[in-house]
Amino acid sequence: MIRSHNQYSNNTKQNNKPHNQRNKNKLKEDNQTALKGKNRHAKTAPKPQGQKNLPPHKPKKATTPTQKNQQRHKQTTTRTTPITATKPPHPRENPTNQTVQTTQKTQNTPITPSGPSKADKEENEPSDGHETNNDSNNGNSAKHKVHNVRNPQRTDKRPNGAKQQTQNDKIKPDIDDTKDKKHKGPNATNAIRSATGRDTKDFVMPVPFFNVLNGGVHSGNPMAFQEIMIAPVAAKSFSHAVQIGAEVYAHLKAILIEHFGRSAAGIGDEGGFAPPISLPHEALDLLSDAIEAAGHKGRVKIGIDPASTEFFNVESMTYDLGMKWARSNSLSRQDMMELYHKLLDKYPIVLLEDPFAQDDWATWTEFNKNCPIELVGDDLLATNIGRVNEADQKKACNSLLLKINQIGTISEAIEAAKRAYALGWAVFVSHRSGETTDDFIADLTVGLRTGHLKSGSPCRGERVAKYNRLMDIEDDLRTEGSQARYARDAFRLAWQSL
Repeated sequence: MIRSHNQYSNNTKQNNKPHNQRNKNKLKEDNQTALKGKNRHAKTAPKPQGQKNLPPHKPKKATTPTQKNQQRHKQTTTRTTPITATKPPHPRENPTNQTVQTTQKTQNTPITPSGPSKADKEENEPSDGHETNNDSNNGNSAKHKVHNVRNPQRTDKRPNGAKQQTQNDKIKPDIDDTKDKKHKGPNATNAIRSATGRDTKDFVMPVPFFNVLNGGVHSGNPMAFQEIMIAPVAAKSFSHAVQIGAEVYAHLKAILIEHFGRSAAGIGDEGGFAPPISLPHEALDLLSDAIEAAGHKGRVKIGIDPASTEFFNVESMTYDLGMKWARSNSLSRQDMMELYHKLLDKYPIVLLEDPFAQDDWATWTEFNKNCPIELVGDDLLATNIGRVNEADQKKACNSLLLKINQIGTISEAIEAAKRAYALGWAVFVSHRSGETTDDFIADLTVGLRTGHLKSGSPCRGERVAKYNRLMDIEDDLRTEGSQARYARDAFRLAWQSL
Protein backbone atom coordinates (compact mmCIF):
# COMPACT_ATOMS: atom_id res chain seq x y z
CA MET A 1 0.00 0.00 0.00
CA ILE A 2 1.35 3.41 -0.95
CA ARG A 3 1.11 5.86 1.94
CA SER A 4 1.75 9.58 1.78
CA HIS A 5 3.81 11.16 4.53
CA ASN A 6 0.71 12.91 5.93
CA GLN A 7 -1.35 9.77 6.43
CA TYR A 8 -0.22 9.20 9.98
CA SER A 9 -0.25 12.00 12.55
CA ASN A 10 -0.71 12.53 16.25
CA ASN A 11 -4.51 12.55 16.00
CA THR A 12 -4.65 9.39 13.87
CA LYS A 13 -6.58 6.48 15.32
CA GLN A 14 -4.55 3.87 17.13
CA ASN A 15 -5.33 1.21 14.54
CA ASN A 16 -3.70 3.31 11.83
CA LYS A 17 -0.32 3.35 13.56
CA PRO A 18 2.51 1.19 12.21
CA HIS A 19 2.59 -2.41 13.46
CA ASN A 20 5.75 -1.97 15.57
CA GLN A 21 4.30 1.16 17.23
CA ARG A 22 1.07 -0.67 18.13
CA ASN A 23 3.14 -3.45 19.72
CA LYS A 24 5.08 -0.92 21.81
CA ASN A 25 1.88 0.80 22.98
CA LYS A 26 0.28 -2.57 23.82
CA LEU A 27 3.33 -3.58 25.87
CA LYS A 28 3.22 -0.24 27.70
CA GLU A 29 -0.48 -0.68 28.50
CA ASP A 30 0.12 -4.24 29.78
CA ASN A 31 2.93 -3.04 32.05
CA GLN A 32 0.77 -0.26 33.48
CA THR A 33 -2.10 -2.69 34.11
CA ALA A 34 0.25 -5.10 35.87
CA LEU A 35 1.61 -2.32 38.08
CA LYS A 36 -1.91 -1.21 39.02
CA GLY A 37 -2.83 -4.77 39.98
CA LYS A 38 0.31 -5.17 42.05
CA ASN A 39 -0.12 -1.90 43.92
CA ARG A 40 -3.86 -2.23 44.47
CA HIS A 41 -3.41 -4.23 47.71
CA ALA A 42 -0.29 -2.46 48.89
CA LYS A 43 -0.58 -0.66 52.25
CA THR A 44 0.02 3.05 52.34
CA ALA A 45 2.61 4.09 54.89
CA PRO A 46 1.00 6.24 57.65
CA LYS A 47 1.94 9.91 57.62
CA PRO A 48 3.74 11.00 60.82
CA GLN A 49 1.62 13.22 63.08
CA GLY A 50 2.17 16.93 62.64
CA GLN A 51 3.88 16.59 59.24
CA LYS A 52 2.65 19.13 56.68
CA ASN A 53 2.07 18.46 53.01
CA LEU A 54 5.21 19.32 51.08
CA PRO A 55 4.95 21.61 48.04
CA PRO A 56 5.40 19.96 44.61
CA HIS A 57 8.99 19.58 43.48
CA LYS A 58 10.18 22.28 41.08
CA PRO A 59 13.19 21.71 38.84
CA LYS A 60 16.20 23.77 39.67
CA LYS A 61 16.38 26.91 37.54
CA ALA A 62 19.24 27.00 35.07
CA THR A 63 21.66 29.81 35.83
CA THR A 64 24.86 29.18 33.88
CA PRO A 65 25.05 29.14 30.05
CA THR A 66 25.96 25.44 30.14
CA GLN A 67 22.90 24.60 32.24
CA LYS A 68 20.67 26.67 29.97
CA ASN A 69 21.98 24.89 26.85
CA GLN A 70 21.44 21.50 28.48
CA GLN A 71 17.89 22.44 29.44
CA ARG A 72 17.16 23.76 25.94
CA HIS A 73 18.59 20.59 24.40
CA LYS A 74 16.24 18.45 26.52
CA GLN A 75 13.26 20.52 25.40
CA THR A 76 13.97 20.52 21.65
CA THR A 77 15.69 17.21 20.94
CA THR A 78 13.66 14.10 20.27
CA ARG A 79 15.00 10.60 20.08
CA THR A 80 13.62 9.05 16.91
CA THR A 81 12.49 5.52 16.31
CA PRO A 82 14.50 3.37 13.88
CA ILE A 83 14.17 4.32 10.21
CA THR A 84 12.32 1.48 8.53
CA ALA A 85 11.60 0.84 4.85
CA THR A 86 8.98 -0.76 2.64
CA LYS A 87 8.86 -1.17 -1.14
CA PRO A 88 5.62 0.16 -2.64
CA PRO A 89 5.32 0.16 -6.45
CA HIS A 90 5.54 3.30 -8.53
CA PRO A 91 3.39 3.67 -11.70
CA ARG A 92 5.86 1.69 -13.83
CA GLU A 93 5.02 -1.45 -11.81
CA ASN A 94 8.54 -1.60 -10.37
CA PRO A 95 8.89 -1.21 -6.59
CA THR A 96 10.60 1.84 -5.12
CA ASN A 97 11.56 2.80 -1.56
CA GLN A 98 9.45 4.24 1.21
CA THR A 99 10.92 5.04 4.61
CA VAL A 100 9.23 5.66 7.95
CA GLN A 101 10.66 7.68 10.81
CA THR A 102 8.68 8.60 13.91
CA THR A 103 9.35 11.22 16.58
CA GLN A 104 7.26 12.23 19.55
CA LYS A 105 5.46 14.81 17.39
CA THR A 106 5.53 13.60 13.79
CA GLN A 107 5.79 10.64 11.49
CA ASN A 108 7.35 11.11 8.03
CA THR A 109 6.87 8.53 5.28
CA PRO A 110 8.49 9.79 2.03
CA ILE A 111 8.46 7.64 -1.10
CA THR A 112 11.16 8.04 -3.73
CA PRO A 113 10.56 8.17 -7.51
CA SER A 114 12.47 6.78 -10.46
CA GLY A 115 12.79 7.43 -14.17
CA PRO A 116 13.56 5.38 -17.29
CA SER A 117 15.28 8.20 -19.21
CA LYS A 118 18.34 8.67 -17.02
CA ALA A 119 21.41 10.74 -17.72
CA ASP A 120 24.78 9.00 -17.57
CA LYS A 121 25.86 11.61 -15.02
CA GLU A 122 23.07 10.84 -12.55
CA GLU A 123 23.83 9.18 -9.24
CA ASN A 124 23.93 5.39 -9.41
CA GLU A 125 20.68 3.56 -8.64
CA PRO A 126 21.69 -0.05 -7.91
CA SER A 127 19.50 -3.02 -8.71
CA ASP A 128 19.35 -6.14 -6.61
CA GLY A 129 21.01 -8.33 -9.19
CA HIS A 130 18.54 -11.24 -9.13
CA GLU A 131 17.24 -12.79 -12.30
CA THR A 132 13.77 -14.01 -11.27
CA ASN A 133 10.49 -12.59 -9.99
CA ASN A 134 11.42 -9.12 -11.28
CA ASP A 135 13.98 -9.03 -8.46
CA SER A 136 16.46 -7.03 -10.48
CA ASN A 137 14.29 -4.03 -9.67
CA ASN A 138 12.41 -5.22 -6.60
CA GLY A 139 13.89 -2.72 -4.14
CA ASN A 140 14.95 -5.33 -1.58
CA SER A 141 18.61 -4.27 -1.66
CA ALA A 142 17.86 -0.60 -1.01
CA LYS A 143 15.23 -1.59 1.58
CA HIS A 144 17.82 -3.66 3.47
CA LYS A 145 20.33 -0.80 3.35
CA VAL A 146 17.79 1.64 4.79
CA HIS A 147 17.12 -0.72 7.71
CA ASN A 148 20.85 -0.76 8.50
CA VAL A 149 21.02 3.01 9.04
CA ARG A 150 21.65 4.13 12.60
CA ASN A 151 19.20 6.72 13.86
CA PRO A 152 20.36 10.25 14.63
CA GLN A 153 18.66 12.60 16.99
CA ARG A 154 16.72 15.33 15.28
CA THR A 155 15.15 18.54 16.44
CA ASP A 156 11.46 19.32 16.12
CA LYS A 157 12.12 23.04 16.38
CA ARG A 158 10.95 24.47 13.01
CA PRO A 159 13.36 27.41 12.65
CA ASN A 160 16.29 24.98 12.55
CA GLY A 161 14.79 22.79 9.82
CA ALA A 162 17.24 23.77 7.07
CA LYS A 163 20.27 23.40 9.36
CA GLN A 164 19.00 20.05 10.59
CA GLN A 165 18.52 18.88 7.00
CA THR A 166 22.16 19.67 6.25
CA GLN A 167 23.22 17.71 9.34
CA ASN A 168 21.09 14.76 8.23
CA ASP A 169 22.68 14.81 4.79
CA LYS A 170 26.16 14.66 6.35
CA ILE A 171 25.57 11.35 8.10
CA LYS A 172 27.93 9.72 5.60
CA PRO A 173 29.06 6.65 7.57
CA ASP A 174 25.49 5.70 8.37
CA ILE A 175 24.13 6.16 4.86
CA ASP A 176 26.54 6.31 1.94
CA ASP A 177 30.05 7.72 1.68
CA THR A 178 30.63 6.84 -1.98
CA LYS A 179 30.90 9.59 -4.59
CA ASP A 180 27.89 8.56 -6.69
CA LYS A 181 25.78 6.95 -3.92
CA LYS A 182 26.43 3.54 -5.50
CA HIS A 183 26.49 1.83 -2.08
CA LYS A 184 22.85 2.55 -1.26
CA GLY A 185 21.70 4.44 -4.34
CA PRO A 186 20.09 7.88 -4.53
CA ASN A 187 16.61 6.47 -3.93
CA ALA A 188 17.61 4.95 -0.59
CA THR A 189 19.56 8.01 0.53
CA ASN A 190 16.90 10.39 -0.78
CA ALA A 191 14.19 8.54 1.16
CA ILE A 192 16.26 8.61 4.35
CA ARG A 193 17.03 12.31 4.01
CA SER A 194 13.43 13.23 3.27
CA ALA A 195 12.28 11.29 6.32
CA THR A 196 14.49 13.27 8.67
CA GLY A 197 13.66 16.84 7.70
CA ARG A 198 10.95 18.85 5.95
CA ASP A 199 10.26 22.56 6.05
CA THR A 200 7.89 24.93 4.26
CA LYS A 201 8.36 28.67 3.84
CA ASP A 202 6.27 31.57 2.59
CA PHE A 203 7.34 32.15 -1.00
CA VAL A 204 6.01 32.67 -4.54
CA MET A 205 3.54 30.12 -5.88
CA PRO A 206 4.93 28.42 -9.02
CA VAL A 207 3.56 28.16 -12.54
CA PRO A 208 2.72 24.49 -13.23
CA PHE A 209 3.95 23.04 -16.50
CA PHE A 210 1.44 20.27 -17.30
CA ASN A 211 2.72 17.50 -19.55
CA VAL A 212 -0.35 16.89 -21.72
CA LEU A 213 1.14 15.14 -24.78
CA ASN A 214 3.60 12.27 -24.32
CA GLY A 215 6.08 10.66 -26.68
CA GLY A 216 9.59 9.24 -26.58
CA VAL A 217 10.22 6.48 -24.04
CA HIS A 218 7.17 7.62 -22.05
CA SER A 219 4.65 6.24 -24.53
CA GLY A 220 4.10 3.78 -27.35
CA ASN A 221 3.24 6.30 -30.08
CA PRO A 222 5.69 7.12 -32.90
CA MET A 223 6.69 10.62 -31.68
CA ALA A 224 10.33 11.00 -30.59
CA PHE A 225 9.79 14.17 -28.54
CA GLN A 226 9.04 13.11 -24.99
CA GLU A 227 6.95 15.92 -23.45
CA ILE A 228 4.76 18.73 -24.73
CA MET A 229 3.67 20.94 -21.81
CA ILE A 230 1.25 23.80 -21.18
CA ALA A 231 1.93 26.65 -18.72
CA PRO A 232 -1.01 28.86 -17.59
CA VAL A 233 1.12 31.97 -17.09
CA ALA A 234 -1.84 34.40 -17.08
CA ALA A 235 -3.73 32.67 -14.25
CA LYS A 236 -4.73 34.69 -11.18
CA SER A 237 -3.44 32.10 -8.69
CA PHE A 238 -2.03 28.62 -8.54
CA SER A 239 -5.49 27.15 -8.01
CA HIS A 240 -6.71 29.07 -11.05
CA ALA A 241 -3.75 27.71 -13.05
CA VAL A 242 -4.80 24.14 -12.17
CA GLN A 243 -8.32 24.93 -13.33
CA ILE A 244 -7.04 26.29 -16.66
CA GLY A 245 -4.78 23.28 -17.12
CA ALA A 246 -7.64 20.88 -16.49
CA GLU A 247 -9.87 22.73 -18.98
CA VAL A 248 -7.27 22.62 -21.76
CA TYR A 249 -6.61 18.94 -20.96
CA ALA A 250 -10.34 18.13 -21.28
CA HIS A 251 -10.66 19.96 -24.63
CA LEU A 252 -7.50 18.27 -25.91
CA LYS A 253 -9.03 14.88 -25.11
CA ALA A 254 -12.18 15.75 -27.04
CA ILE A 255 -10.14 16.93 -30.05
CA LEU A 256 -8.03 13.77 -30.07
CA ILE A 257 -11.10 11.54 -29.96
CA GLU A 258 -12.64 13.51 -32.83
CA HIS A 259 -9.48 13.21 -34.96
CA PHE A 260 -8.27 9.70 -34.15
CA GLY A 261 -11.03 7.85 -32.29
CA ARG A 262 -11.36 6.91 -28.61
CA SER A 263 -8.11 4.92 -28.59
CA ALA A 264 -6.21 8.21 -28.91
CA ALA A 265 -7.37 9.16 -25.39
CA GLY A 266 -4.96 6.64 -23.89
CA ILE A 267 -2.32 8.20 -21.64
CA GLY A 268 1.44 7.86 -21.23
CA ASP A 269 3.53 7.45 -18.09
CA GLU A 270 3.02 11.03 -16.91
CA GLY A 271 -0.69 11.25 -17.65
CA GLY A 272 -0.37 13.02 -20.99
CA PHE A 273 -2.17 11.72 -24.06
CA ALA A 274 -0.25 9.61 -26.57
CA PRO A 275 -2.07 9.93 -29.91
CA PRO A 276 -0.73 8.37 -33.13
CA ILE A 277 1.38 11.35 -34.19
CA SER A 278 5.00 11.37 -35.30
CA LEU A 279 6.35 14.92 -35.49
CA PRO A 280 6.47 17.81 -33.00
CA HIS A 281 4.49 20.25 -35.14
CA GLU A 282 1.56 17.81 -35.18
CA ALA A 283 1.50 17.84 -31.39
CA LEU A 284 1.79 21.61 -31.21
CA ASP A 285 -1.04 22.13 -33.72
CA LEU A 286 -3.36 19.89 -31.68
CA LEU A 287 -2.38 21.67 -28.49
CA SER A 288 -2.94 25.11 -30.01
CA ASP A 289 -6.45 24.03 -31.05
CA ALA A 290 -7.18 22.78 -27.53
CA ILE A 291 -5.99 26.01 -25.90
CA GLU A 292 -8.20 28.07 -28.21
CA ALA A 293 -11.20 25.75 -27.77
CA ALA A 294 -10.88 26.10 -23.98
CA GLY A 295 -10.99 29.89 -24.32
CA HIS A 296 -7.44 30.45 -23.07
CA LYS A 297 -5.59 31.61 -26.16
CA GLY A 298 -2.87 34.04 -25.15
CA ARG A 299 -3.09 32.97 -21.50
CA VAL A 300 -1.31 29.61 -21.87
CA LYS A 301 2.26 29.14 -23.07
CA ILE A 302 4.06 25.96 -24.15
CA GLY A 303 7.12 24.06 -22.98
CA ILE A 304 8.91 21.21 -24.78
CA ASP A 305 11.17 18.46 -23.47
CA PRO A 306 12.43 16.41 -26.45
CA ALA A 307 14.75 14.36 -24.15
CA SER A 308 17.00 14.21 -27.19
CA THR A 309 19.70 12.03 -25.61
CA GLU A 310 17.28 9.14 -26.18
CA PHE A 311 17.37 9.55 -29.98
CA PHE A 312 20.94 10.80 -30.46
CA ASN A 313 23.30 8.59 -32.44
CA VAL A 314 26.80 9.06 -31.03
CA GLU A 315 28.55 7.44 -34.01
CA SER A 316 26.89 9.52 -36.73
CA MET A 317 26.32 12.55 -34.46
CA THR A 318 22.72 12.79 -35.71
CA TYR A 319 19.29 12.91 -34.10
CA ASP A 320 16.81 10.27 -35.25
CA LEU A 321 13.23 11.56 -35.07
CA GLY A 322 12.20 8.15 -36.42
CA MET A 323 13.52 6.30 -33.37
CA LYS A 324 10.21 4.42 -33.17
CA TRP A 325 9.44 4.34 -36.88
CA ALA A 326 9.99 1.47 -39.29
CA ARG A 327 12.92 3.42 -40.76
CA SER A 328 15.06 6.23 -39.40
CA ASN A 329 14.56 9.95 -39.96
CA SER A 330 17.92 11.39 -38.97
CA LEU A 331 18.71 15.09 -38.72
CA SER A 332 22.12 16.70 -38.39
CA ARG A 333 22.87 18.92 -35.40
CA GLN A 334 22.46 21.98 -37.61
CA ASP A 335 19.10 20.68 -38.84
CA MET A 336 17.95 20.22 -35.24
CA MET A 337 18.83 23.80 -34.36
CA GLU A 338 16.91 25.06 -37.40
CA LEU A 339 13.91 22.89 -36.44
CA TYR A 340 13.77 24.42 -32.96
CA HIS A 341 14.03 27.98 -34.28
CA LYS A 342 11.11 27.31 -36.66
CA LEU A 343 9.01 25.99 -33.76
CA LEU A 344 9.90 29.01 -31.61
CA ASP A 345 8.84 31.36 -34.39
CA LYS A 346 5.47 29.66 -34.94
CA TYR A 347 4.27 28.64 -31.44
CA PRO A 348 4.16 30.41 -28.02
CA ILE A 349 7.02 28.35 -26.59
CA VAL A 350 8.66 29.72 -23.43
CA LEU A 351 10.79 26.77 -22.30
CA LEU A 352 12.94 24.18 -24.05
CA GLU A 353 14.47 21.31 -22.06
CA ASP A 354 17.22 18.97 -23.29
CA PRO A 355 16.95 19.88 -27.00
CA PHE A 356 20.34 18.25 -27.51
CA ALA A 357 22.14 15.21 -26.12
CA GLN A 358 23.89 15.27 -22.76
CA ASP A 359 27.41 15.37 -24.20
CA ASP A 360 26.73 17.39 -27.36
CA TRP A 361 28.25 20.45 -25.73
CA ALA A 362 29.13 22.23 -28.97
CA THR A 363 25.53 22.29 -30.20
CA TRP A 364 24.21 23.43 -26.82
CA THR A 365 26.67 26.33 -26.83
CA GLU A 366 25.92 27.33 -30.40
CA PHE A 367 22.15 27.27 -29.90
CA ASN A 368 22.34 29.21 -26.62
CA LYS A 369 24.01 32.15 -28.37
CA ASN A 370 20.66 33.30 -29.80
CA CYS A 371 18.11 31.37 -27.75
CA PRO A 372 15.40 33.82 -26.61
CA ILE A 373 13.73 31.52 -24.07
CA GLU A 374 14.57 29.40 -21.02
CA LEU A 375 17.00 26.67 -22.05
CA VAL A 376 16.92 23.90 -19.44
CA GLY A 377 19.59 21.28 -18.82
CA ASP A 378 18.33 17.95 -17.46
CA ASP A 379 20.52 15.09 -18.69
CA LEU A 380 23.12 17.75 -19.44
CA LEU A 381 23.42 18.80 -15.78
CA ALA A 382 22.02 15.91 -13.68
CA THR A 383 21.50 18.31 -10.71
CA ASN A 384 25.26 18.21 -10.27
CA ILE A 385 27.27 21.32 -9.36
CA GLY A 386 30.26 20.09 -11.34
CA ARG A 387 28.15 19.82 -14.49
CA VAL A 388 26.53 23.19 -13.74
CA ASN A 389 29.97 24.82 -13.57
CA GLU A 390 31.03 23.16 -16.81
CA ALA A 391 27.86 24.37 -18.53
CA ASP A 392 28.54 27.87 -17.28
CA GLN A 393 32.07 27.81 -18.64
CA LYS A 394 30.80 26.64 -22.03
CA LYS A 395 27.74 28.95 -21.98
CA ALA A 396 25.59 25.95 -22.80
CA CYS A 397 22.26 26.77 -21.09
CA ASN A 398 20.53 29.16 -18.70
CA SER A 399 18.41 26.94 -16.47
CA LEU A 400 18.81 23.93 -14.17
CA LEU A 401 16.27 21.11 -13.99
CA LEU A 402 16.18 20.12 -10.32
CA LYS A 403 15.58 16.43 -9.56
CA ILE A 404 16.48 15.40 -6.01
CA ASN A 405 17.13 11.74 -6.73
CA GLN A 406 19.48 12.62 -9.59
CA ILE A 407 22.00 13.78 -6.99
CA GLY A 408 20.74 11.76 -4.01
CA THR A 409 20.32 14.30 -1.18
CA ILE A 410 18.14 17.31 -0.54
CA SER A 411 21.10 19.41 0.62
CA GLU A 412 23.11 18.71 -2.54
CA ALA A 413 20.07 19.55 -4.67
CA ILE A 414 19.65 22.84 -2.80
CA GLU A 415 23.34 23.65 -3.26
CA ALA A 416 22.96 23.03 -7.01
CA ALA A 417 19.98 25.40 -7.06
CA LYS A 418 21.96 28.05 -5.18
CA ARG A 419 24.80 27.72 -7.66
CA ALA A 420 22.39 28.15 -10.56
CA TYR A 421 20.94 31.26 -8.91
CA ALA A 422 24.44 32.66 -8.43
CA LEU A 423 24.96 32.32 -12.18
CA GLY A 424 21.72 34.18 -12.89
CA TRP A 425 20.00 31.02 -14.13
CA ALA A 426 16.46 29.77 -13.58
CA VAL A 427 15.67 26.59 -11.61
CA PHE A 428 12.90 24.26 -12.83
CA VAL A 429 11.80 21.62 -10.28
CA SER A 430 10.80 18.25 -11.70
CA HIS A 431 9.16 14.96 -10.79
CA ARG A 432 10.20 11.63 -12.36
CA SER A 433 8.23 9.52 -14.81
CA GLY A 434 8.24 6.65 -12.29
CA GLU A 435 6.71 8.94 -9.68
CA THR A 436 5.09 8.24 -6.31
CA THR A 437 2.42 9.96 -4.22
CA ASP A 438 5.06 11.72 -2.13
CA ASP A 439 4.49 15.48 -2.50
CA PHE A 440 7.73 16.87 -1.04
CA ILE A 441 8.81 18.59 -4.27
CA ALA A 442 5.77 20.88 -3.92
CA ASP A 443 7.17 22.23 -0.63
CA LEU A 444 10.66 22.38 -2.11
CA THR A 445 9.45 24.46 -5.06
CA VAL A 446 7.81 27.04 -2.81
CA GLY A 447 10.71 26.99 -0.36
CA LEU A 448 13.32 27.63 -3.07
CA ARG A 449 11.06 30.13 -4.86
CA THR A 450 11.81 28.54 -8.21
CA GLY A 451 8.69 30.00 -9.80
CA HIS A 452 7.81 26.91 -11.84
CA LEU A 453 7.73 23.13 -11.70
CA LYS A 454 6.53 20.16 -13.71
CA SER A 455 4.74 17.17 -12.25
CA GLY A 456 2.97 15.64 -15.21
CA SER A 457 -0.59 16.17 -16.38
CA PRO A 458 -3.67 17.05 -14.30
CA CYS A 459 -4.36 13.30 -14.32
CA ARG A 460 -3.12 10.27 -12.28
CA GLY A 461 -2.92 10.40 -8.51
CA GLU A 462 0.87 10.52 -8.20
CA ARG A 463 0.91 13.62 -10.45
CA VAL A 464 -2.11 15.38 -8.95
CA ALA A 465 -0.72 14.87 -5.40
CA LYS A 466 1.85 17.63 -5.98
CA TYR A 467 -0.71 20.05 -7.39
CA ASN A 468 -3.08 19.34 -4.50
CA ARG A 469 -0.29 20.02 -2.03
CA LEU A 470 0.52 23.33 -3.72
CA MET A 471 -3.12 24.39 -3.56
CA ASP A 472 -3.11 23.53 0.15
CA ILE A 473 0.02 25.64 0.66
CA GLU A 474 -1.58 28.55 -1.18
CA ASP A 475 -4.73 28.29 0.97
CA ASP A 476 -2.74 27.99 4.20
CA LEU A 477 -0.60 31.03 3.43
CA ARG A 478 -3.62 33.17 2.64
CA THR A 479 -5.43 31.97 5.76
CA GLU A 480 -2.41 33.06 7.80
CA GLY A 481 -2.52 36.48 6.13
CA SER A 482 0.72 35.81 4.23
CA GLN A 483 1.46 36.68 0.62
CA ALA A 484 0.97 33.84 -1.86
CA ARG A 485 1.81 35.65 -5.09
CA TYR A 486 1.46 33.60 -8.28
CA ALA A 487 4.62 33.83 -10.42
CA ARG A 488 2.73 34.35 -13.71
CA ASP A 489 5.02 35.21 -16.66
CA ALA A 490 7.86 36.15 -14.27
CA PHE A 491 8.30 32.47 -13.33
CA ARG A 492 11.77 32.22 -14.80
CA LEU A 493 13.42 34.61 -12.37
CA ALA A 494 11.00 34.52 -9.42
CA TRP A 495 13.92 33.73 -7.12
CA GLN A 496 15.39 37.22 -7.64
CA SER A 497 12.82 38.65 -5.21
CA LEU A 498 14.32 36.58 -2.37
